[in-house]
Amino acid sequence: MNILFICKHNRFRSKIAEALFKQLNRNKKIKVTSAGLMKGTPISNRIKNITKKNKINITGSPKYISDEVLRKQDIIINVAYNVPGSIFREYKNAKTINWKIRDVHENLSLKDYNLHTNRVINRIEKKVKRLTRKLEKV
Repeated sequence: MNILFICKHNRFRSKIAEALFKQLNRNKKIKVTSAGLMKGTPISNRIKNITKKNKINITGSPKYISDEVLRKQDIIINVAYNVPGSIFREYKNAKTINWKIRDVHENLSLKDYNLHTNRVINRIEKKVKRLTRKLEKV
């Protein structure tokens, strides 16, 4: 089974979901990756620092989504609030799930940024835990 987490730029939300899924998943038959709808800038130091503090290992540079990658998926999880789920309708081979999680804005004060980022990470973690439990039954 192939799972793809998608967000707008593949710098935060989808990267977090991918990393958490890899930490929690025990089924080696499930392959997971992440990508962005648009080419994104490199992952910021703020994101790298806060994910380290949360013991989340995000790796690699932001990846851009391709039609070829989408066609290979069994499950497409649209993590982003700002990416319309309707754009994945043509990929009928995959189940599409929309989580609608808002992005973190870099222009916040450090305190507000850390608070908001931790809330987003916790929300993604709850959803990933629920997903991994559901897939263990499959």
